Amino acid sequence: MVEQSARLSPVLKQATPVLAARGEGVHIYDEDGRRYLDFTAGIGVTSTGHCHPKVVEAAQKQVGTLIHGQYTTVMHRPLLRLTEELGTVLPEGLDRLFYVNSGSEAVEAALRLARQATGRQNAVVFEGSFHGRTMGAASLTTSGTKIRAGIGPLMPGVAVAPFPYAYRLGMSEERAVEYALAELDYLFATVTSPKDTAAFFIEPVLGEGGYVPVPAAFLEGLRRRADEHGILLVADEVQTGFGRTGRFWGHEHAAVRPDVVITAKGLASGFPLSAIAAPESVMERAWPGSQGGTYGGNAVACAAALATLEVIREEGLVENAARNGERLLSGLRKAAEGHARVGDVRGLGLMAASEFTAPDGSPDTETATKAHKAATERGLLLLTCGPHGNVVRMIPPLVVDADQIDEALAIWSEALADASA
Repeated sequence: MVEQSARLSPVLKQATPVLAARGEGVHIYDEDGRRYLDFTAGIGVTSTGHCHPKVVEAAQKQVGTLIHGQYTTVMHRPLLRLTEELGTVLPEGLDRLFYVNSGSEAVEAALRLARQATGRQNAVVFEGSFHGRTMGAASLTTSGTKIRAGIGPLMPGVAVAPFPYAYRLGMSEERAVEYALAELDYLFATVTSPKDTAAFFIEPVLGEGGYVPVPAAFLEGLRRRADEHGILLVADEVQTGFGRTGRFWGHEHAAVRPDVVITAKGLASGFPLSAIAAPESVMERAWPGSQGGTYGGNAVACAAALATLEVIREEGLVENAARNGERLLSGLRKAAEGHARVGDVRGLGLMAASEFTAPDGSPDTETATKAHKAATERGLLLLTCGPHGNVVRMIPPLVVDADQIDEALAIWSEALADASA
């Protein structure tokens, strides 16, 4: 046999050229020892920072006692404790949990539950949504055709409604909300009858779609329509949950309680774990055998999630996200002054973005890419997003402090100057 070495798929592309050797707090160090400010947090995953001592200790201890206890075969204490603890932070009434591994899996589980609980087939999503890459989740995703292209036909039963993206629409936020709700009502009249509609799926802040917060009035309008027609309101909190937006859940910025919450990413500080939460009256309508999975609720991941919750409480990380999120947004707006190509700065908590726009109003992907690259070269790791890749986003760990925010802003100002040169 001829020996050959395997390689990663050529389709995988790195956002930065960094080869990480270790992480600590808000920093990543490469193999040469160079330090980078990590304002990607593993795409919002390392909520308590890289290798928080309490998370490391909890995981190490659990590895030595029970790594995997498949929870439809045997039960284990970390899962029971985590379920109890999540009950203290979940919206009132969402008292039943089902665990899987990734955001996509949890979205699939929520979709299955919505259809079975309502006896209806259709789901409504919103322009710019990102719900995952598996087939059902990809069918709900409209953040970019790269998620959907070449794999059709996609799952039927998905209707797409406008999102109140005021900057893109060229409207005030109030007018954008009125427009999007009116178009949703038109969708009910033309595409999916409310009687056929099982659920609304919405992110409290568009993630891959451009880091656009959902106006509170829009969420409240969805809640009214859901109540009127018996539709489930599903909050995809995969990226916005666990303090990221300056509230524990992103939907808490509106006077709304969803029927189903999806959580993942920051839940376990880097360990694969996700979940859906719903009232018993909804969860009990799932069909027998519709919920399961080999690795869901892994004991080590559950131990890490318990430690994550403890750190968030003890260190006041939700409050820190709100406080330093304001500092970050204010600094980004100041940095954008004098840079006409930064058309909009927006965000909630420690989800902040700068959208680049050409003089003719078209997306300016080239300048966004230059700024992103310049920031990396200067030691600040960032990500782009948006359908055109013209939005640069910042997602620092929730442990970030004011000095680190200011350091990142100084680098970003230099990167903007480099990109504009």
